[in-house]
Amino acid sequence: MASRPTFIYLASQSPRRRQLLDQLGVAHELLLPGHDEDAEAIEAVLPGEAPAHYVRRVTGLKLDAALARRERRSLPPAPVLCSDTTVAMGRRIYGKPADAADAARMLAELGGHTHRVLTAVALGTARRRAEVLSDSRVTFEPMTRSQIARYVATGEPMGKAGAYAIQGRAAMHVTRIVGSYSGIMGLPMHETAQLLREAGFVV
Repeated sequence: MASRPTFIYLASQSPRRRQLLDQLGVAHELLLPGHDEDAEAIEAVLPGEAPAHYVRRVTGLKLDAALARRERRSLPPAPVLCSDTTVAMGRRIYGKPADAADAARMLAELGGHTHRVLTAVALGTARRRAEVLSDSRVTFEPMTRSQIARYVATGEPMGKAGAYAIQGRAAMHVTRIVGSYSGIMGLPMHETAQLLREAGFVV
């Protein structure tokens, strides 16, 4: 009988994902890209790509890269967890803003509307992998230029899909959420727990 895994590798630089795994009580070690890896290139959107296909594809590519990284570094075997989050309105994908002006543009477009937040999670080893997709809806109140400018000035939108963090100051502009709050943060806890149970973890 194969022994149960005692920890997983988390291939993510997100402190929010680490926090959520801690909340689940799952022991984990970081497995981050080296300087020789172009992590940003993995997140490029293909022409005409639908948001759900995009986030699943990127998560799969992240898992491929992380498994190869573990093998290259001769690290002890353990499942690898990867995740990716994207914001979408219709088929339009809102990734991480390039700069403050780009962040302000995104927030102006999202203000007064309902958008989707899709987070894909993949857990895998060299022999087996499984994935889930969390699909939530977030509604923003209309935001004035000064409100957007103040929020962008905090620096919080940078590095965030859709230019906002639901657990940060942007929450004051959110009027409605349907779906998974933790999924909007970047790691849907219910779906992730299901993957972990299937892999032999007690959560």
